[in-house]
This record gives sequence, C-alpha cells and structure tokens, in this order.
Amino acid sequence: MLKIVGLWPQDSKNQHEELLSKLRFLFNIIMLIFVLAIPALVSLIRVWGDMILMIDNLQYTLPLLITILKIFIMWYKKEVLSPLINMIVNDWIKVKMEEERIVMLKQARIIRLLAICGALLILSTLLITFGSFLFGKTLRHITNLTDSIGKPLPIQSYYLHDVSSSPKYELTYLIQTIAIIISGLSYTAVDSFLGLLILHICGQIENLHLRLLNLGNNSNFKAVLKYNIKDHIRLNRSIEIIDNTFNLMLLGLLFFFGILFCLHGFLIVSVVNRDGHLSVLQLVWYMSATICILMHMCLYCVIGELLVSQSEKIHRAVYEYVWYTLEPKTARNLTLIMLRTKKPLNITAGKTFPMTMSTFCNLLKTSAGYVSVLLANRD
Repeated sequence: MLKIVGLWPQDSKNQHEELLSKLRFLFNIIMLIFVLAIPALVSLIRVWGDMILMIDNLQYTLPLLITILKIFIMWYKKEVLSPLINMIVNDWIKVKMEEERIVMLKQARIIRLLAICGALLILSTLLITFGSFLFGKTLRHITNLTDSIGKPLPIQSYYLHDVSSSPKYELTYLIQTIAIIISGLSYTAVDSFLGLLILHICGQIENLHLRLLNLGNNSNFKAVLKYNIKDHIRLNRSIEIIDNTFNLMLLGLLFFFGILFCLHGFLIVSVVNRDGHLSVLQLVWYMSATICILMHMCLYCVIGELLVSQSEKIHRAVYEYVWYTLEPKTARNLTLIMLRTKKPLNITAGKTFPMTMSTFCNLLKTSAGYVSVLLANRD
C-alpha cells in the first residue's frame, strides 16, 4: 500500500522506479489537498454555525488533515525509517531458534490481519459510496449551501465550478471517489507500517526474554550476555527512532479522536433524545463511524501497552535471575542490562502522553465529559 501512494521508506536503486514513486507521491498530495481538503474546508466555512452540518463536514475533514500530516511525516522521515526496514529483514534471515521463529511468525500474522482489515475497510467504503450513487441515496446531511439539489457528492465540499450539470457532476464524483481511495490507502498504510514496526520489536523483545531465561544454560556466559545486551540496546534505539518519527502524528490522532468522538457522541445523543432530522440510515452511519474511530484509537493504545508489557518482562527476567550463583565479577555484568530495563519502553503522543490503555481510558472519560458539556450548553 505504501508503494502505491509513493511512501515506501526504502529508496529504489532503479532511477525509473524512484521517479515513479515521486510522481505517485506528488499525485497523492495534489488529490488530497486540492480535490478534498481545500474544498472541504471552504464548505466548513460556509456551513459554520449549523452543528449537524459542521459535524457532517468534520467527520471527513479531520481525517483528511491527519492523512496529509501522516504523508508528510512518512516522506520527510524516509531516510530515518529505511534502516528499520533493513533491521527487520536481517532479523528474519539470521539464524534463530525455532521458538524465536514461532514468535516472529505470530507477530507477522497479526500485522497481516490488521493490514487486510484496513484494506477491507477501504473496499467497503468504496462499495458504500458507489452503492449510494447508483441507488440515489446518501449517508450525508444534504444542504443547499454546499450541495446541488438531487446531486450530492461523497464529501461535503464546495468547488468554484458548477458541479450540478452533466458531465461535470459525474467527473467530480469520480475524482472525489479516487481521492477517497488514495486517502484511505495512505491512512491505513501508515498505520499498518507503524504496527509492523512496533509488533516486530515486541517479537524481538519476547525472543530476548526467552534467551535471558535460558542464560544460565550457556557455558559461555559472558559472550551470550554481551550479545543480549547489544540486542537490547538495538531495540531501545529502534523504539527511540519510532517515537521521534511518529510522536507528532500520534498527538494529532489523539486530538482528532477526542474531537470527533465528542461531536459524534453529541450528535447521536441529541438525535436520540430529541428525534432529530437524521434518518435511521444516517444515524447508523454516524454510530458506525464512532465505533470505527474508537477501535482505531484503541488499537494504537493496545500496541503501546503490549510494548510496555514486553519490556517489563525483560526487567523481571533480569532481576529474577539467580545471580548469586555466579562469580561476583560475572554477576556485576548484569547491572548493565538492569539499568537499561528500569524504564519501560513506550511510544508517546507528542513526547507527553504514553500510548497505553490507561491513556485511552482517560481520553474516553474526558471526551464523555465534553459531550455532557455540549449537551448542557445546547439545553
């Protein structure tokens, strides 16, 4: 997916392929900014003050802005992320125990499943978009401020040209659909790539834990301990690179989730309590979107929590080692890895909020509180 949108971190040795990658990236940026983002923001200005229309706009505009942020981060950090790809390749081709191979395969299957689910989500969105077009239905709240009567577009947007006449409407609809597909690919691909990096490192930490548990079975204790310490330092540096690369993106996602969860929650509760103007199909769509972003944010925090728990395993394995059976000089070498494992590994949002389930629960509580405030102000 990253290659399709021109964001694969590794540079190709073939100049022709590298040029095609840059052209795909440029096409991606032009479609997202000029076809979707700018028209959607102009439309937001035109509907400002109408809460339902603003929520209808923001549920697309906010993901678009986050997607653009993801794309620029991936492009800007390509040189930094490329060594991590090489590290993963080397981890797979080097000699390993059967238990280590099983752990790596388990993590690889998880990320493959996540990537497939992301691709299916894009496909389902595409089918719903085209299905609504063919049957003359729409899941959006239609307004004459931004939509032509009887000819709504997939995303609430405002263009300088008249899109109500044929074939301008059909062409604009097609271009928007293509841009939505590209946006979905970019959004899902970056998330899957981040999940790949984190889960692979979690697998390597688990393998390190297995080696530390069997440390006493090795005759050459110092050499094996030295190898494990170097491996632990390598994993620490990899997590540091990942955190430095994606912390701004995760901070944006944190705010995006909080804002959209509040707005969707306000809209759903408001409609249910007051018999609002939304149809049952539109209400189901908003609830589905809320559950989708909820699960997406939960996934980030679950991966972060898994990283913390795996790093704490290393901490426990070192401290529970029977060091008192070793010679004093040899046992002293364990302090190197003990000091490194005192602080658990984690990824953060903006170098401030650790991505853990505790952060996710606090975010839910805060968002629910803001929903009640919005409802109270409306009353």
